[in-house]
Amino acid sequence: MSSYLLKTLTKKEEIDRIIRDTIDEVLVLRFGRCTDAVCLHHDDILAKSATDVSKFAKIALVDVDSEDVQVYVKYFDITLFPSTIFFFNAHHMKLDSGTADHTKWVGAFHIKQDFIDVVEEIYRGAMKGKMIVQCPVPPERIPKYQLLYKDV
Repeated sequence: MSSYLLKTLTKKEEIDRIIRDTIDEVLVLRFGRCTDAVCLHHDDILAKSATDVSKFAKIALVDVDSEDVQVYVKYFDITLFPSTIFFFNAHHMKLDSGTADHTKWVGAFHIKQDFIDVVEEIYRGAMKGKMIVQCPVPPERIPKYQLLYKDV
C-alpha cells in the first residue's frame, strides 16, 4: 500500500515537532486509519502526489487510534475519516470549500490533481499572509458529509 511511503505519526510529540519544524512549506496531516478503505484511497492519492508537491509541502499520516494523539483529534473535532489538516509555519491554514467546516478537508480527494491544486493554493495564499484560501476544486468533486447530532 502507498501509505507505507508516507511517515505515520503516533505520538503527540511527533505531531508537535513536525508542525513546529516545517518552515516555508505546507504541512499536510491526514488523520485516519490505515485499515479504512476511504483512508487507503486518500493515502494512495497523497503518496502519488508527494513528489509533485515536494518542493513546497510535506505530507504525514496521523493514526487516530493512537491514544497519544487524541488531544489533536479532539482539538480539531475530527469525527469523520479521513480528515486532512493543513499548516504553514506552524499556523493552521483554513480552506473555504463551500462546506460548513473550513478547518479541514473531510473525505478523500477524487483525483491526484485536486489534492495538488489545494496544496498549491494554500502555499500561494500562505506566502501572501492569508490564513484562509478558496478551494480550487470544483464543487462536484468536494466530498459532502451530513453532520449528525445525537440526542437533538
